[in-house]
Amino acid sequence: MSSEIRGTLVLHWATLRNIDLMVKPGEKVVICGEVGSGKSTFLAAILGGVRTLMARLRIAQEQIRMIPEVAGIFIEAKVSFSRIVKFLEAPELENTNTKQIKSDSKMDWSIWIMSSEISWDACSSSKATLRNIHLMVKPGEKVAICGEVSVFGKIAYVSQTAWIQTGTIQENILFGSTMDATRYQEALTKSCLVKDLEMLPFGDLTEIGERGINLSGGQKQRVQLARALYQDADVYLLDDPFSAVDAHTATDLFNEYVMGALFGKTVLLVTHQVDFLPAFDLILLMAGGKILDASIYDKLLDSTPEFQDLVNANKNTAGSKRHFEFASSTRPEGEITETNVGKQ
Repeated sequence: MSSEIRGTLVLHWATLRNIDLMVKPGEKVVICGEVGSGKSTFLAAILGGVRTLMARLRIAQEQIRMIPEVAGIFIEAKVSFSRIVKFLEAPELENTNTKQIKSDSKMDWSIWIMSSEISWDACSSSKATLRNIHLMVKPGEKVAICGEVSVFGKIAYVSQTAWIQTGTIQENILFGSTMDATRYQEALTKSCLVKDLEMLPFGDLTEIGERGINLSGGQKQRVQLARALYQDADVYLLDDPFSAVDAHTATDLFNEYVMGALFGKTVLLVTHQVDFLPAFDLILLMAGGKILDASIYDKLLDSTPEFQDLVNANKNTAGSKRHFEFASSTRPEGEITETNVGKQ
């Protein structure tokens, strides 16, 4: 059976006209001609529908490529809308037991909590999240909260998952505040961001994509640490800020940021890194939504089995163990240096 082609074929890169060809089975046909005479076009025409198929694919490829992105945006919008509706339909809470006092006079306590049960749900029958929380923190004290995870003065909160808005790094740090060059530079230095900014094409004026897509996890965490420091708050709530950075950077942040820049500030730090705990004024050991014990490092280590297990689990990590020791008296009090110890 022979193959037959008749008619005029028009393609976007060449034109074929008056093609009449019949080829018997087994025959070998050579196509010759000058460059641009339509030889390749002729073969493409034999494959059938080249012009129509390719043109349609080129038109549709961008739309096809956008389908996953559009689907993702639609899902996120649906989830966000559901959360907004749930929030708006939730019953109003009466915060009769919570007071925030702003005063220039010196307070005996920066944080004071006396509660038998604390729950996220307004329903009294729901299971309480926290129980028997009795806590009093003096101004300037630094308190570490380890285990599972009313405030006086201005509060700065640093979440474990970094929150970054679209804009420049500078805009993310200032967060609507007016620029104070000295305080801004200190925030960059204490948050260990100076070297990172030097590597970026436009420094702190570099545009950050949606959710900080062009920054690493550690960089995003340090940007929000700088943002909190720039706000010059009275109370700092830090939710495991060292989880996204390496050990060396974590040590620098602890010394320069927590113990240095936040000197004289009230700090509540949630962390799983027990290496830093000896430097704190008070350690809250939590489990099952309760504060099991609250004391300084040495007393907890001597009297609380749960705290001993937590410390030993960290020191007995497979491979090698890392510990921190207090530096010499030439360093600021409470500063910690990193020491690597090989496998015992």
